Amino acid sequence: MNALTDYDTIVLAGGAARRLGGADKPALSVGGRPLLDRVLAACPDAAITVVVGPHRPTTRTVVRALEDPPGGGPLAALDAGLRHTTAPTVLVLSADLPFLTAATVHTLLAAATGMSGGAAPDGGARAQDGAAPREDAVLPGADAARDGAMLRDASGRDQPLVAAYRAEPLRRELARVRDGHGTLAGLPLRALVNGLRLERVPDTTTTASFDCDTWEDISAARARIREHGNVLDEWITAVKAELGIELDVDTAALLDLARDAAHGVARPAAPLTTFLIGYAAGQQGRDVQELTERATALANRWAAEAEQSAGPAGADGGTGAETKPAE
Repeated sequence: MNALTDYDTIVLAGGAARRLGGADKPALSVGGRPLLDRVLAACPDAAITVVVGPHRPTTRTVVRALEDPPGGGPLAALDAGLRHTTAPTVLVLSADLPFLTAATVHTLLAAATGMSGGAAPDGGARAQDGAAPREDAVLPGADAARDGAMLRDASGRDQPLVAAYRAEPLRRELARVRDGHGTLAGLPLRALVNGLRLERVPDTTTTASFDCDTWEDISAARARIREHGNVLDEWITAVKAELGIELDVDTAALLDLARDAAHGVARPAAPLTTFLIGYAAGQQGRDVQELTERATALANRWAAEAEQSAGPAGADGGTGAETKPAE
């Protein structure tokens, strides 16, 4: 199996969210979607996805787990989630990452498993979410096999909750920490990651690793998705999630079609035409791009006929109506 798809995911969705006044942070909405659902959308091909924390509704099926003791902190939560996983690689994420993408996930998996280049499969997508090519350096002991990879934000801070770990070293190190302290409850993440050989993947714009710890962070995330360059893609993604559909949408092509329909036919033709494209794609299982091209050609033919009917000098007043000779 491909190393980029042979993985499980653990999402840590507990915590008291004290800086948010105790609000249920994973359930807070950014772009019309709960933060937890936005994180889950970045790793749809995980074999098993475990959400550790109180029960919340999610848009996809997950395994539920609770740390022992409740509120025992990130290491206790990670241990609880790890008990439900079987894949050789485990993606570990916090539940408050509004801009995490599948491109960053695949970059981390590639770095953790030693695949060449660690490049995101969709090329330019990594530049958009800020995950730069991984660094060559790992922790001391670089000659040995790496134990995983994690993001490092633009300020140089490691992000152990945006990381991919090899499962066996992760289990072994958790056991070592538990044996040394008698418990995992209340221990910081550094007690674990300091003993692992982890490659750093720079998040040069601190986008993929941007997390929401305060109301100011929530406001900043909500503002970002409404920026001109983001809002349409965010909206289309939110609509697809709300309707429960998986459909590739070429936003630029559909907007061009809407423009052509509005200009060559009538303004109301724009939304109605794009609706019919989606309906036909869903009902007939046809390719949206092909349907868009056919509808665009139809709109162009319609506009050409209107121009021809008007005549070179607009003899019929530009209406295209047939004139009746005088008697």
